[in-house]
Amino acid sequence: MGFEPTTPTLGGTRVPRSAGDFWLNFKRFLEKSYTTKYGNQIFNNAQRFKHCIANNDLSILKTFSQGKQLNVMKALSALAKFSGCYERYKQLIKAYGLKWSVNNDDIIIARLIRYSNGNGTTNDLFEWIKTVKREIPDFAVFMDFTLATGLRLDEAIESYRLIVHGNLSEYYNAETGVLEHFRYRETFIRRTKKAFMSFASKSMIEAIRSSDFTPTQDVIRKRMQRLGLKLRFGDLRELWASYGVKHLRQPEIDFLQGRVSASVFMRNYFNPAWIGDLQKRALKNANELLALSR
Repeated sequence: MGFEPTTPTLGGTRVPRSAGDFWLNFKRFLEKSYTTKYGNQIFNNAQRFKHCIANNDLSILKTFSQGKQLNVMKALSALAKFSGCYERYKQLIKAYGLKWSVNNDDIIIARLIRYSNGNGTTNDLFEWIKTVKREIPDFAVFMDFTLATGLRLDEAIESYRLIVHGNLSEYYNAETGVLEHFRYRETFIRRTKKAFMSFASKSMIEAIRSSDFTPTQDVIRKRMQRLGLKLRFGDLRELWASYGVKHLRQPEIDFLQGRVSASVFMRNYFNPAWIGDLQKRALKNANELLALSR
């Protein structure tokens, strides 16, 4: 499988004799389909657990948490497709009783447990936002932007940087108040995580443009950890969606958070351009959340 220089074939597919060439080509293969960060994660997991396919033994995956198990399965799947042994890999998955999806009941129960007994309440989350903005003033506008849009942390960072350093007239439609992420397909339209558009007020855009802060994941993580503050950006996204049901319909929330299901309606008929008051309701949701975080 290219793991050793003397391994010429796998599943009938010839691969380079040089292990170095094999992994270099695999990395190039990943670069065509994934973002750099996610591609590196897949590459590292594939190298670390390559023996699972080579030895036809996936038993170690059954000792992992659901999240880690799924990540390793995806990495080995990419490796198997690249190496020409994907059919055998699918048989191994079936033989070991591994599942590609996480049990929905477990997800809901875990969320309920996390918020039971007053832990992680909405007020607690708003207090966290206020604390971050008070302790790290440079983050204030970025925190407001993330809360107002419901974007994932990496998406919020990319969007913020585009607003500051990119071609704003191309990215932001001032007439509709829309940040058009879809124009930057490689950045925002990924295999499993997508962002097509977000509503942002002109005042928010102006605040971002006049800020001196240029966010990166490392800067945010290190500065918050230095002060003993947890990273709760996933909770902000959850809050935006949960609070949003007051003003937005579920298909609208799903679309604005980049979840386009396989339903006939979402794939063939849902078009936010036909919803005249969508901007008004989305910005109302954002403004109410921002007021609660001040």
